[in-house]
Amino acid sequence: MTHIVVLATGGTIASRTGPGGASVAADGAGALLEAAGPDPSVKVEPVDVLRENSFNLTLEDLASIAEAVQAQLARPEVDGIVLTHGTDTIEETAFLLDLVHADDRPVVLTGAQIAPDRDGSDGPRNLRQAIGVAAAPEARGLGVLVAFAGQLFAARGLRKAHTLLPQPFAAQSGGPIGQVLDDGPLLTARPARPEPLPLPGPGFGSLRVETLTLSPGATPELLDHLVAQRAPGIVLAGTGSGNLNRGYLRSLRAAVDAGTVVALSSRVPFGPGAAIYGSGGAVDAIAAGAVPATALPFPQTRILLALLLSRFPADVAADRLRHRANREKGI
Repeated sequence: MTHIVVLATGGTIASRTGPGGASVAADGAGALLEAAGPDPSVKVEPVDVLRENSFNLTLEDLASIAEAVQAQLARPEVDGIVLTHGTDTIEETAFLLDLVHADDRPVVLTGAQIAPDRDGSDGPRNLRQAIGVAAAPEARGLGVLVAFAGQLFAARGLRKAHTLLPQPFAAQSGGPIGQVLDDGPLLTARPARPEPLPLPGPGFGSLRVETLTLSPGATPELLDHLVAQRAPGIVLAGTGSGNLNRGYLRSLRAAVDAGTVVALSSRVPFGPGAAIYGSGGAVDAIAAGAVPATALPFPQTRILLALLLSRFPADVAADRLRHRANREKGI
């Protein structure tokens, strides 16, 4: 019989309304599986990892989740993993897991938009479907996936694109890679699989990798402050296809000269980046030393940069980020 492990971390799928009327993560893996109902064709094993709403997760928590997944994949009797997670930051956790995933067996994330103690809760159905995907032979070799509201997404390029809709997710380039039917996944695409990276290094949880978002009139004072604080990595989410402004360039050069790895991304949720503009645009930013990484959503660029900095010196991390960003364009 197919053996699936369900790792629970909290999120809306596990949340209950407290005395003040606010929802807080409360249910464990066993309660989630009880609500989803049994599948007699699959052996499902519940394991609790965390019990947090995902907006509270830290890099240390993400590393713990990655270690929990690896521990289950070390068991040869396990055929696949399902991870329940809050939707707010599922794109970061899914991407980290995908970056280090060196196994043919599927890892499938899911969650809910409506808590289990509210009308119309979607968690049980999403969990049943995620278990079906993890148990399906055709899901092998696809890396880390997100199954939600009947659609299947690759981890790379995933964005939470709506706050409240039943299907809140979208892909930066393209769309879902398939549908989730009652009898398993129906695939319409297969994501490319770059070489896996090592697990987060011991300093990953405490690394300060920050994101700054550009806007009209944005000044570089926060960039200067982060460099003065010796932040090892910074992601700049530029306007358009990755543009800054003229006032940022001097501070950007100083950051690079100080040894900070500065990744150039975009605040725009969809479409590839492109170095088109001077006068403070992406052409000038790259010439000043920023590493172009606009093929990924900027939250995922931050995860990739933090992982690389936890394992490699800054110059090697920058080179690998540049190479990896180019590789991601094919996904």
